[in-house]
Amino acid sequence: MPERHGTVQVYTGDGKGKTTAALGLALRAVGHGLSVYVIQFMKGSSNYGELDSARALSGFVIEQSGRDEFVDKQNPPQVDVDLAQAGLARAREVITGGEHDLVVLDEINVALDFGLVSLKQVLELIGERPPHVELVLTGRSAHPEIVMVADLVSEVLKIKHHYDAGVEAREGIEF
Repeated sequence: MPERHGTVQVYTGDGKGKTTAALGLALRAVGHGLSVYVIQFMKGSSNYGELDSARALSGFVIEQSGRDEFVDKQNPPQVDVDLAQAGLARAREVITGGEHDLVVLDEINVALDFGLVSLKQVLELIGERPPHVELVLTGRSAHPEIVMVADLVSEVLKIKHHYDAGVEAREGIEF
């Protein structure tokens, strides 16, 4: 089997579907026998359906590094900074360990935008990626320098969203 060549992918934009796209990619990878590790930044609820799905599949791990509360962008509590930094440290271990074929850093772009992690830290992490590891970064407001170093960038554009009509998040669809 030829050696794998990984890329850096970014899913960003203000539309719904960035995490969903990354999880779809993860599901496809697991189906081909690849090992997947997802770290969810700024998420800490056990009520996300993908957590149960990952537990049911071999080679698919999801770890959360956040609280089950919205983070105040203007004044993030230290606990949110600490959790994001712990997630970043774990991401470094997982990525540089090289045993996982696909690593997803879910909502890392938002953690960067909120100042929970620094641009320097994220760029260093991308630079430490072994050549065979596929790395996916999700979340709105991707930093222009992250976009520049990525191999693939997809922007999810919001044209219309049911939240605007008062439909709340639904189990199995939004979480």
